[in-house]
Amino acid sequence: MRLLLINGPNLNLLGQREPSIYGSQTLESIETELKKKALTEGVQLDSFQSNFEGALIDRIQKAVKEVDGILINAGAYTHTSIALRDALVGVEIPYVELHLSNTHAREQFRHSSFLSDNAVGVISGFGAMSYHLALQGLLAHLRKTV
Repeated sequence: MRLLLINGPNLNLLGQREPSIYGSQTLESIETELKKKALTEGVQLDSFQSNFEGALIDRIQKAVKEVDGILINAGAYTHTSIALRDALVGVEIPYVELHLSNTHAREQFRHSSFLSDNAVGVISGFGAMSYHLALQGLLAHLRKTV
């Protein structure tokens, strides 16, 4: 089984950007831990990060027939990008939306998501652990153990 982890804008700044909200772990360390966890599950995990909406869409489209599922932290694009939503819906690859912070406990504009209604599930508010919980949930869904 092969999965894809997609991280959107500003997530490359993890560890230095607002650590009181996003934690002190870097994206690289989160990805390294998650890839190790995936390997213990017998799964290959590829990762991709971009600050550019079009690059994220291109990577999602490229994933067709390459991956079985997607983990996505779209960052601010969660709340703004119909194009990203259309790409995820269009490729018909199961995905889990995830966030480090509890978006519902933050500014009003972060309370809505263009991605969540088609997601297998949504994980938010557990810091870096959100990535691990999203991986577990997606694997359970793909293995039909939910």
